Parts: sequence; C-alpha cells; structure tokens
Amino acid sequence: MTSIRMASLEPKHFLWRMEGRVAIVQLNRPERKNPLTFESYAELRDTFRDLVYADDVDAVVLLPNGGNFCSGGDVHDIIGPLIGMEMKELLAFTRMTGDLVKAMLHCGKPIIAAVDGVAVGAGAILAMASDIRIATPEAKTAFLFTRVGLAGCDMGACAILPRIIGQGRAAELLYTGRTMSAEEGERWGFYNRLVSAGALEAEALDLAARIVSGPTFAHGITKTQLNQEWSMSLDQAIEAEAQAQAICMQTKDFERAYRAFVAKEKPVFQGD
Repeated sequence: MTSIRMASLEPKHFLWRMEGRVAIVQLNRPERKNPLTFESYAELRDTFRDLVYADDVDAVVLLPNGGNFCSGGDVHDIIGPLIGMEMKELLAFTRMTGDLVKAMLHCGKPIIAAVDGVAVGAGAILAMASDIRIATPEAKTAFLFTRVGLAGCDMGACAILPRIIGQGRAAELLYTGRTMSAEEGERWGFYNRLVSAGALEAEALDLAARIVSGPTFAHGITKTQLNQEWSMSLDQAIEAEAQAQAICMQTKDFERAYRAFVAKEKPVFQGD
C-alpha cells in the first residue's frame, strides 16, 4: 500500500481535525459522556490502521469532549445487543475491540491521551493503549468490566496495565472495577502529569508539537521497540535496539543533527 494523506479524512462516528502534523481525535456524543458504538469502534480501528501509511501525520492526540473522555461501550447500542448474540458473533466483536488496541500500538505514531472526567471501560483502555497520558484532577478512570459481569482481561488490559502501574495495582483495579482517582493515576505512573481542565488541550497539543519537532522516523522506531521488547529477553532487546539504531543512523535526520551540533545550531528534523 502506498502512502496516504489523512488531512481530508471525514469520519462519521468521531471528530477529526489536523493541527499541523498532529491529528486530533474526539468522540462526539458528549450528552452521553462519549460512549463507543459498534460503528465507532470499527471506524477508529480502521483509522489507526491507515495511520501506518499516513505521510502527513506524525502524532495523535485523543481529547475529551464536553468534559468527559469516554464512558466505554454504549449500554443500549452495544451491551444490550450482545446479550442476544451467539458465540461466533460475540468473538467477532471482542476481536474487533482488541484490533483497535492493536491498531493503536502498531500505527507507528506517538499517541497522547488527554483525559478529563469519565474514562471508564473501553475509555480507560483507549487511554491505556496510548503512549503518554495526561489528565485533569477530575479524571475518573475505571476498568469496570467485572461490574457488568465480565472478566477484567479486556482488550489487552491484563498484559498492558501491569506494565504501566505494576501487577498488584492492576490486579486490584481489574478485580474490583473501582475508580482510580487522578491523584492515584499520577502517583502510580498511569498519568504522566495532572493539569487543570482549562490547560489540558493546550498541554496535550504542546507536547505533541514537541514530539513532532523531533526525528519522527526515529520516533516510529521507538514506538515499535517499546511494544516489541515486552516479549524479548534482555539479550534479544539489546540486539534489536542495535539494529534499530543502525537503521536510524542511515537517516538524513541523523546527519542533520550532527551538522547542527558542529555548527552549534539547533537541528531542524524533517522525518527522513
């Protein structure tokens, strides 16, 4: 597949806009605290899959809408219909939701989640699957699957969440479904930092702009290694990073950085 451009994307089930080379995504059902539907799950999955080939996007920011991030799967549009499905249909759905997380992990672009208000169920997963998370003091995060009679192992939570906050803390949240406060989230390392609601969007976009100003090809390599090294031994990881750096040393951005250093100037990276 050749490269594509995402600037003209007009999704039906969420908001999308570009600021420079940063893509901004917002779920768009603020009156219901932005729940996901079958359609928005699928469209988000397909969009993150396409980002692998996007030559006009270097980072993604997930923003809240109407004071909330995401209230998870819609009770009426998703949970109700699931009750009447057979196993084959249920597995197709759960695989689709997992495919959204896979698409986020493998999109090749750093993802920043900016969380305000409710981020529960699949909303907490969207934040978890992002690379960097910032939040307001009002953020309420819950992996509440057990509260609807399901296991806590949803969309990769049992694999990813312990790596972020530790096994014991993850186990507590996944068994009880209780809400993790913003202060806990920051203290435990789930959130990189807390900012006021009025500053949240600006902080997220500023962080995205700083990332985009760096060597974006190399950022893609970093994201790949952060994900792939989970399942490697230390020796394998060191060898994989040696190969990754050798690839990055062939880029023009590496040469630009050297020439800027020699000239005592700040490098201007171009992503090639």
